[in-house]
Amino acid sequence: MRHGKKINHLGRTAPHRKAMLANMACSLIEHKRINTTVAKAKALRVYVEPLLTKAKEDTTHNRRTVFSYLQSKEAVTELFRTVAPKIAERNGGYTRIIKTGFRLGDAADMAMIELVDFNEIYNPNAEEKKTTRRSRRSTAAPKKETATVEATEAKVEETTAAETSTEEKTEE
Repeated sequence: MRHGKKINHLGRTAPHRKAMLANMACSLIEHKRINTTVAKAKALRVYVEPLLTKAKEDTTHNRRTVFSYLQSKEAVTELFRTVAPKIAERNGGYTRIIKTGFRLGDAADMAMIELVDFNEIYNPNAEEKKTTRRSRRSTAAPKKETATVEATEAKVEETTAAETSTEEKTEE
């Protein structure tokens, strides 16, 4: 029976499971997406989302709390400097799990877990921020330049025609 079984033990002892989830969380924060099994991805989501919520408020207490879970200064720095500002306005659901098929060796169900705000394909807001405004002057300027170039070419042709007619008169 599974009465009171709230976490998936993943077939590991408690310290092994804690170390594995900490390493996976560090990799997820540093690389923004990792490939793993579906069961590990679901366990990782439960492990890492509270840490992401704590990172939204940059205090010494929150940094120490997150460090006690992750045990990596680089991951904590990355989390508080780059990840936290992007997820600041999000109320939850910081990660996305996408099933990717089955592993060849043992047919385990595989998945990709990623941070939602760091995916450019699914995040339409990133495209809107990149657009720039263009004024009318920039489009009108090339027309004037082409008109000036055409006028210059016409003057050159007239000069060339005048020179050839002058040369013809001198030859006669």
